[in-house]
Amino acid sequence: MAGGAVPESIGGMPHEDLRPPVLQAEGLTKRYGRRRRAALDAVDLTVPADRIIGLVGPNGAGKSTLLHMACGLIEPTSGSLRVLGSRPAADAAHVARVGFMAQDAPVYRSFTVGEHLRLGAKLNPRWDMAFAERRVREAGLDMGQKAGGLSGGQRAQLALTVAAAKRPDLLIFDEPAAALDPLARQAFLHSLLRFVAELDASAVLSSHLLEDVQRVCDHIIVLSDARVQVAGDVRDLLARHRKMTGPPGRPPEPPPGVEVIGVARDDHGSRTVVRIGAAPVQSVEPGGPGLEAVSLEELVLAYMARAEMPRSGAFQEVSR
Repeated sequence: MAGGAVPESIGGMPHEDLRPPVLQAEGLTKRYGRRRRAALDAVDLTVPADRIIGLVGPNGAGKSTLLHMACGLIEPTSGSLRVLGSRPAADAAHVARVGFMAQDAPVYRSFTVGEHLRLGAKLNPRWDMAFAERRVREAGLDMGQKAGGLSGGQRAQLALTVAAAKRPDLLIFDEPAAALDPLARQAFLHSLLRFVAELDASAVLSSHLLEDVQRVCDHIIVLSDARVQVAGDVRDLLARHRKMTGPPGRPPEPPPGVEVIGVARDDHGSRTVVRIGAAPVQSVEPGGPGLEAVSLEELVLAYMARAEMPRSGAFQEVSR
């Protein structure tokens, strides 16, 4: 967010300044290999608390790198990152405040469901066994069943329960539902929303499934070409962007004061996504000449496409 500012409200409810940002990065850079390829390149980012944050971008954009750094699993090459106001995994107390679920719902295949819960109780000082047992019952899991015999959806529910039963302040999910069928994915996202509400926690959900992000997230980060292309509350981003439609060969001329983010063309016509933050109100009214509401998918794809072109001043949105 520009200047590291934090949005003051969401959904009409004021935010207290008592909670530090979920993530705060300054010049965050991670390079790999002999050629020092950048997975993240000078990322500046401030993400407020009390959000479900969608982290989206193409494969290789740096999403997993960012999340692994947030969990303290890897160190940055340069720059800084603070999670819940502290250095990632600064001490045991901070580790207990972050729950992480990696890709493919990692569980111990030879352990029973009950053994997962008992192990969680030994390793996590804030473990809530009553919460874990209730969630296992609600998910229809057998405490004596080995995890290797569970379906993909059941393993995801078990891994989610283990991450949440430590009662963290922040839940981090790295492509947790990518391999699930539609029904299992829907059940997983429903559980995620319930857990966030019950725990009064924030969450970061990395996913390439924009439908899932739109369903559960109220804040979004578009990461592409190792940099943040745009970030902000979904409601505000959609309010400050529009699309203009026209014939395939000749996109319409945008009105003065708007920034063109990207142009998409197909056999049916052209769609130009524009940012209207600095445009006069009368020229960008919904339903005005040539300007229409933009979908989250259209907005995200426009920024991702722009990232593949020569860099042209990527920015971050901030609530006003």
